Amino acid sequence: MNKIQLIFHHIFRFIWNVIFIVSYPILATFGLVFIGLTYLFSGVSKLLTRIKTNESIKEINTPEWEQISKEIDLIEGKLFKQIMFGPSCYQMRRKDGVPSVLEEHYFGRKIRVIEEGFLMERWNTVDAKKLPDFDVCLYQPDEDRLTSLTNIKCFDWHLAEKEENKLYFKWFDGTQGGEVKVAL
Repeated sequence: MNKIQLIFHHIFRFIWNVIFIVSYPILATFGLVFIGLTYLFSGVSKLLTRIKTNESIKEINTPEWEQISKEIDLIEGKLFKQIMFGPSCYQMRRKDGVPSVLEEHYFGRKIRVIEEGFLMERWNTVDAKKLPDFDVCLYQPDEDRLTSLTNIKCFDWHLAEKEENKLYFKWFDGTQGGEVKVAL
């Protein structure tokens, strides 16, 4: 290094050392104050938690049996599993207390009433990775019989048309759609 560079080097090193020596206590004080405030709020939180435990703590609500459809007074359901950003799966039973084939399966909330009985979506799996996979079934409450009509791999379906002994279901999964014809 030549003399001019060496002089600038010493001057900048001196300035840097002065800045570091002056700012170090400020930074250290800030760190100690931050740690102190953290301990203070932690202590207040522990104190409030002790006070709160003396009061009653709310328990997690377990699902209750509820009427699933406004049209059907015979069937009630209890939430079994809810898929995040998706549909819910229910355990179903008859409201009149009669043991039923419904208690052996899981169903979606969608129930449609037709003359022959109730159209219901019976889930074949409750594993979120394998969904949608369900059967559209006909439940005949007088005989307590559940008949699988067709398998649909889509949550968006509806009964499009009904002719004598034939049902036409339409479905759409967001990219493609289709129609299924089923004989009763």
